[in-house]
Amino acid sequence: MIGRLRHLREDRDLKQKDVAEILNISQRTYSGYETGSRMIPYTCLETLAEFYGTSIDYILNRTDNPKPYGRRPE
Repeated sequence: MIGRLRHLREDRDLKQKDVAEILNISQRTYSGYETGSRMIPYTCLETLAEFYGTSIDYILNRTDNPKPYGRRPE
């Protein structure tokens, strides 16, 4: 996860501060998510997956496929 968050952010030329603002958290908290010193809440994972157009599994290194899963019909 650590490398994926940073990779996704840097691929879009974003700073930690930019992503922290999207999540409505401090840059320091977001930095902890990237370094693995803080557990990232599920709600933040959902927001990041949607923002980056990928899946939570990709962010968590459970798959190497960056494509998001299809949505279930409601």
